[in-house]
Amino acid sequence: MTIIDSGSGTAEQDRRPELPPSMVERMTRILDAFDSRATRLSLEEVARRAQLPRSTVYRILHQLTESSWIEHTSFGYALGRRALGLGGGDGHDRIRAAAAPLLHELHLRTGMVVHLTVLDGGDSRYLDKVGGRFAAQLPSRVGGCAPAYSTAGGKSILAGLEPEAVDRLYRPSLVRRTGNTIAERTILHHELSRIRLRGGLAFDDSESVPGVACVGAAVRGHSGPVAAVSLCGDAKSARLDRVAPLVVNTAREVSRTLFAGPADRSADNAGAGRLQALGTH
Repeated sequence: MTIIDSGSGTAEQDRRPELPPSMVERMTRILDAFDSRATRLSLEEVARRAQLPRSTVYRILHQLTESSWIEHTSFGYALGRRALGLGGGDGHDRIRAAAAPLLHELHLRTGMVVHLTVLDGGDSRYLDKVGGRFAAQLPSRVGGCAPAYSTAGGKSILAGLEPEAVDRLYRPSLVRRTGNTIAERTILHHELSRIRLRGGLAFDDSESVPGVACVGAAVRGHSGPVAAVSLCGDAKSARLDRVAPLVVNTAREVSRTLFAGPADRSADNAGAGRLQALGTH
């Protein structure tokens, strides 16, 4: 007589991760595992970050690769051209291309996490993220958003807008993300005025993510700010005053790459050199 062990199947099922009910949620978990356009992950790393079975992740990754949402190379899996395209059209690819080498240089010089963002409605949308081990502690990801008034990069862009334009963006109430988040438009306008007095330099002291401090500067076009560069680090140990000149210099370099001609580069060369020297002290 054959004895069927009905308990073994149940035990095996209990050990398996519970699958999300929809394919969309599974795909979202997998795409969210890539927190930067430069992130390269193995199959096992994607499965661990997404908290999904390896076989499920392999099958979905294969489908995402065929449709260009994910790229698969000998170095691992990465975001594909369609996923990166969600970071924005309207010249965003051009901004990313102009900023990429400068962002990497800024990270190498400071060891801090670097963000490139644009204003999307009232939010800061992340076009790029470059960083080391500390980057994994930040919830920011390429294509993701945070309220612009809660981030250094976002505030540096808002400071370049007319007050009436800022009011139109935030007609409802401002939502707090932490205890330090600006939650009133009057206070926000005072903060933006201070940023303008500092020449566009903005700071974020645990206003978006608890324990994380940032400094940002806008990338300016002919008619106003088009993006922002920011540096983030541990709020207790980051010396933002020391790296702030490097952020300003990087934002200016991105702007010159995008918009300025040879004469403009020559005219700004001395000032940019002084900022760079300040950042090394």
